[in-house]
Amino acid sequence: MRVDPTSSVLVTGGTGFLGSHLVARLLEAGRPVTVVSRSPQPQLVARGIRVVVGPLHKPSVCEEAVVGAATVFHVAARVGVWGRYADFHRDNVVATETLLKAAQAGGAERFVHTSTPSVVYNGHDLADANESLPLTTDCPSPYPLTKAQAEAAVIAANREGFLTTALRPHLIWGTGDPHLVPRILARARAGRLRIVGEGKNRVDMVHITNATQAHLDAEQALADFNHIGYSSSETADGKREDHSDLGRKSPAGQAYFITNNEPVNLWDWINTLLTSLGEPPLTKSISLKTASRLGAIAETVWKTLRLNGEPPMTRFIAAELAKDHWFDLTAAKRDLDYTPKVTMEQGTAELIEELKAAKA
Repeated sequence: MRVDPTSSVLVTGGTGFLGSHLVARLLEAGRPVTVVSRSPQPQLVARGIRVVVGPLHKPSVCEEAVVGAATVFHVAARVGVWGRYADFHRDNVVATETLLKAAQAGGAERFVHTSTPSVVYNGHDLADANESLPLTTDCPSPYPLTKAQAEAAVIAANREGFLTTALRPHLIWGTGDPHLVPRILARARAGRLRIVGEGKNRVDMVHITNATQAHLDAEQALADFNHIGYSSSETADGKREDHSDLGRKSPAGQAYFITNNEPVNLWDWINTLLTSLGEPPLTKSISLKTASRLGAIAETVWKTLRLNGEPPMTRFIAAELAKDHWFDLTAAKRDLDYTPKVTMEQGTAELIEELKAAKA
C-alpha cells in the first residue's frame, strides 16, 4: 500500500542538515509538512510549512505538533560528545518519550526515529556489524547513552495502528554539510588534528541524499505492512516475522543501520579532502592509548573547572577516530528496500568542488 500522497507529516529537527533535506523532499512530493523549532521560522512559513515553536520535552508542544500527522519523522536530538547528562537526557530521552505519547494519542500511524550507530558503542572495533548488537549501557559520552534509551523507547512503542522503526545513519555528509566536514577541516588547519591509532581503521559514512531517502523508504516500508496488520517485533521463537507476499520482513519495531555501504579508510578520505584543497595531508599520529589518556585528563579538567565548549579530546572521540565502524546493510536493503543512490566517489567529488568554490 503506497503512502497517501496527501497525508500530513511532522518533522522534528526540520531546520537541521538532515531534517531540512527531508522537508524539501516531502514538499516536492506535495505533502503538508509541520516542523517543530525552538524559535520562529518565518522562512519556513513562507514556504507553506506549519511551524510549532517550543521544546519537544513539553507535552503541549508535542500535542500541538502531531495534530493531523500520519507520519512522524523524529530527527531532532541533542548531539555532541560532551555536556551535562541531564541536558542530553531531557532532549533525547524525555523529548522522544513525550513525542511518542502525543503521536500515538493524536492518531499518527507511523513513527520513524533518527537514531545513530553510536547506540551500540562497546569500545571495540565494529566491522561488518549488524543489528544483533545490544544497545550500549556503558559509554564515556552522554550522547550514545541517551540515544540508546530513546531508540529503546521507540521500539517498545510499536503496536497495532502505531508502527515504529529506528534508523541509524552513520556520519552524514555531503554538500552543504554544516557539521562533520567543516569541523574536520577547521581542526586540521589549526594543527589540532592527528591520526589516532595506526591509521588503518575503516568507517562507513552516508551521503545526505541517501540518508534522506532511507527515511522515506522507512515510511513506505511501514505503510506496506499496514494492510497486513500489526507485525510484532518478534515471533514466539524470537525471529522476525516474514511476509512472503511482500518478500521481506516487517520493519515495525526494528532498528536499521544506514550507510553508503562503501566503507573507506577514514584517514585516507580525510587526506583526500585536504590535498584536493591544497592543504597538507595529515602525517602526525598518536596512539589510541595516549589519546584515551589525554581524553580522560581533558574530561576531568573541563568537568572540574566547568569550562565551556568541548574538550579537544575525549575517550569517546579517541575510540571513534581509531577503531573500525562499518556495518552490514543486509537488513535495510531487505526490509526497507533501501539502496544508496549517491556513491562515495560521486559525493566526494561534489563536496570537493563546493569546498574549492568556497575557498576561492
